[in-house]
Amino acid sequence: MADSSFPGRSLVLASGNPGKLGELMEMLKPLGWSVQPQSDWTLEEAVEDGHSFIENAIIKARHAARHSNRPALGDDSGLVVDALNGRPGIYSSRYAGPQADDRANISKLLRALEAVPETKRSAHFYCAMALVRHADDPSPLLATGMWRGRILEAPAGTGGFGYDPVFWVPAEACSSAELPADVKNRLSHRGQALKAMIEQMKKEFGP
Repeated sequence: MADSSFPGRSLVLASGNPGKLGELMEMLKPLGWSVQPQSDWTLEEAVEDGHSFIENAIIKARHAARHSNRPALGDDSGLVVDALNGRPGIYSSRYAGPQADDRANISKLLRALEAVPETKRSAHFYCAMALVRHADDPSPLLATGMWRGRILEAPAGTGGFGYDPVFWVPAEACSSAELPADVKNRLSHRGQALKAMIEQMKKEFGP
């Protein structure tokens, strides 16, 4: 597809999260892409009624593309805990309720795992990304990333966000919340998915 289908090589991020926006801008900068948040056009959030991370990522991307009339990148991510049959999964951000904050979600998770021994506390973060050229794009670009670890019995570290303080990273011998930002971005599920997406963008739209 020619670059002209992406006016000015500008991409809308289907999120208002400043951390995500900064990370995307930094990684896409060498490719000559500019990234803008969907809040530049609308404050309305997409209704995430999909049954999987991929479905929700596509829903978010289409929503942003429809409001901005530009190509859009959506992502959906969460924590998958084996002992809880995959919960909290796609409901990770609202595990303890629609208005829950990170502390409430972590507290509920640790209560649910109270009787689970360390050897059975395996989990992984999962991220799905979808890029649509326009709101009705029939063939979105898709990329995923997975980050394996286990759930601690108590929070450790003050960095990151979400479930980072209770997600143990064996290879680094610390929690995700204790990792330097550059190391986390390199190892994380979102970092992996974004790298895979960038490779697809290079192939389709040129470096």
